[in-house]
Amino acid sequence: MVSPTEPQAKTPTKPIVYPDSDGKPMADNTLQFRWIVTIKENLELIFADNPDVFVAGDLLWYPIEGNNKLRVAPDVLVAFGRPKGERGSYKQWQENDIAPQVVFEILSPTNTLKEMGRKFLFYNDYGVEEYYIYDPEKNDLSGWLRGEAEVPEMARLEIIEEMNGWVSPRLEIRFEMNAETMELYRPDGSPFLDYNTVQQRLQQAEQRAETAEQRAETAEQRAHQLAARLRELGIDPDALE
Repeated sequence: MVSPTEPQAKTPTKPIVYPDSDGKPMADNTLQFRWIVTIKENLELIFADNPDVFVAGDLLWYPIEGNNKLRVAPDVLVAFGRPKGERGSYKQWQENDIAPQVVFEILSPTNTLKEMGRKFLFYNDYGVEEYYIYDPEKNDLSGWLRGEAEVPEMARLEIIEEMNGWVSPRLEIRFEMNAETMELYRPDGSPFLDYNTVQQRLQQAEQRAETAEQRAETAEQRAHQLAARLRELGIDPDALE
């Protein structure tokens, strides 16, 4: 008599881990870091009142569930149609399968052509609509815009021939180039501000608000004192209104 074969126990599948860091620094030098922060913070301010625009810097983007090797960390990414909030990484399948539409890369001397070529192919393959690269040391700006195709999935990123004066279709910001640097302008025409200037202006606005609040409190105290004095004189201040 042949004994029935015992069923083999299945080896439990380990959950796939999607690291929040690739172990690489955000920037290689202070110039690159300043540009990354300036672009990211100004875009945050532009879309501060829109709850469905997510802006991030140096955040790992995983486009396909199940593959934790396929990833890239744009210096700045913008995702329209996604809510603001904290994230350890951008897992596209958890973001209504919406790819970041706009990405920026700020070059440093350690960036290689091979590395940037891989990034271009990644952005081209996974749905980025606008891709901008700026080299602050060489003052060189390049941009690509996704073209049109009969089959939308076949549309590819195409070079923007003239970046000086270019206005981003998605962001509505304007790029200007002079002999020394790139200048960026918000949709209302005001220039992008560096991080320190933004912080200074925020502090100034807070100080103005505090001063106005103190003045209002002082005026209210004086009104109460005047009302008390009138009552001492037998006058009802409410009857004077």
